[in-house]
This record gives sequence, C-alpha cells and structure tokens, in this order.
Amino acid sequence: MTSTTPLSVSEFEQRFRRLVAEHAQSTGNVGCLACEGCERCSDSTFLRDCRNVVRSHYCNDCNDCAECSHCEGCTGCVSCSHCEHCERCTQSAYLIRCVAMSGCTYCFGCVGLSKKDFHILNEPYERQAYFAKVEELRRALRI
Repeated sequence: MTSTTPLSVSEFEQRFRRLVAEHAQSTGNVGCLACEGCERCSDSTFLRDCRNVVRSHYCNDCNDCAECSHCEGCTGCVSCSHCEHCERCTQSAYLIRCVAMSGCTYCFGCVGLSKKDFHILNEPYERQAYFAKVEELRRALRI
C-alpha cells in the first residue's frame, strides 16, 4: 500500500488496533546501556526496573518518564532529577511524594505548585527548617 492509496475508516481502525496490539507485545529496549529489568525504554543508561522511560539515566522503578536522572518510583515525570515517588512533575529536582509540580526544588508532599522551593504540603519553609522537618517525616513515614 502506498501513501496515495485511500483508506476506509474501518481499514484505518483495524490497522491502527493491530499496531497498538503489536506494540503492547514488544518489551525490548532500544539504545540503552546497562539497563536491568526494564521494558520499552530507549536511549537511557543505568536504569533498573523501569517501563517506557526515554533519555533518562540512573533511575529506578520509574514509568512513563522522559529526560530524568537519579529518580526513583516516579510516574509520568519529564526533565526531573533526584525525585522520589512523584507523579506528573516537570523540570523539577529533589521532590518527594509530589504530584503535578513544575519548576520546583526541594518539596515534600506538595501538589500543583509552580516555581516554588522548600515547601512541605504546599506550605513554605525556611531552608534549615525544611531539611529538619523532611528528616523527621522520612523517619515517621519510613521512606
């Protein structure tokens, strides 16, 4: 079939579903180095137990992330580093258990913040107080 051959809607839908099913069956990594227990990762190095991770390095147990480094247990993050158990965060670093953060650093248990630093549960902290409280929370929450 060439690109000029017309496709019916039903033929398109059938072929599209087949492609999706074939992709779901594929678990190989592409362009990865030293990735262990990973599936569908590409252009990454030193990942462990990651799924659908792209252009990332030194991450563990992450899913659907891109351009991240040194993250653990994250899902759907983009351009993040040193984040733990975060979801849908972008361009952030040193986040712990955060969701939907953008351009933030050193936040714990925060949701939906943008360009904030040293916050716990969306409340600002002084730098020294932040680290003391995070240490206390890590012990109490066993993380």
